[in-house]
Amino acid sequence: MKKAIFLTHLLVVTSIFSSDAQIDRLKKSIGKKIEATTTSSGSISQEEIGSGLKEALSKGVEKGVEQLSKPDGFYKDLSIKIPLPQEADKVEPKLRSIGQGKKVDDTIESINRAAEDATAAAKDIFIEAIKEMSIDDATSILRGNDNAATTFLDKSTRAKLTSEFEPIVKASLDKVGATKNWNTIFTTYNKIPFVQKVDPDLVSYATGKAIDGLFIQIAKEELNIRQDPAARVTDLLKKVFG
Repeated sequence: MKKAIFLTHLLVVTSIFSSDAQIDRLKKSIGKKIEATTTSSGSISQEEIGSGLKEALSKGVEKGVEQLSKPDGFYKDLSIKIPLPQEADKVEPKLRSIGQGKKVDDTIESINRAAEDATAAAKDIFIEAIKEMSIDDATSILRGNDNAATTFLDKSTRAKLTSEFEPIVKASLDKVGATKNWNTIFTTYNKIPFVQKVDPDLVSYATGKAIDGLFIQIAKEELNIRQDPAARVTDLLKKVFG
């Protein structure tokens, strides 16, 4: 860096006593020397940026998926816990008022258990998208916002995640009793006089919320790697994010 500064000062001083042609030649020469000095003093190549970002994303994905696929990964995390759908806002208090609170609680828990079951399938989908990431993508993400990588993964994987998640979520909902509980509470609610009937799609709702929660967790892991030096557990990550 000192050498680069010296060369720049040299250009300024020499320009006072040189012709325009001489100055142009000197600019080109010094520019090349500064570039070489910067590269040799620890700058990061495009390949290192790509490799480092892919490594960071892979580690973040693995950690995030592992966290959410554990028991209570969704259910005990208030930032992503899945409630009844918005159209059921009026359903829950009415059901609780007629002694159906336990059934409501069981339904909410079973939806979150289904999300935990399905999340494990996300890892391979994410890793595939990360491997296919171009160097330009990696450079843009590194220089982007704190959630730039998460946004990239959301755009490139959400459709496939939805396709892969839906059958897993449906099977899990059946397994943990969510479907039965869901049908019971909405059948009970729809029998209440003078209420507007509701029948939300359980599988679609649970799938969407599971994926939303997954990206919230991935964003946390991305922010952690960007801001916390202790999260950069390899030399390459320290170089890229340092």
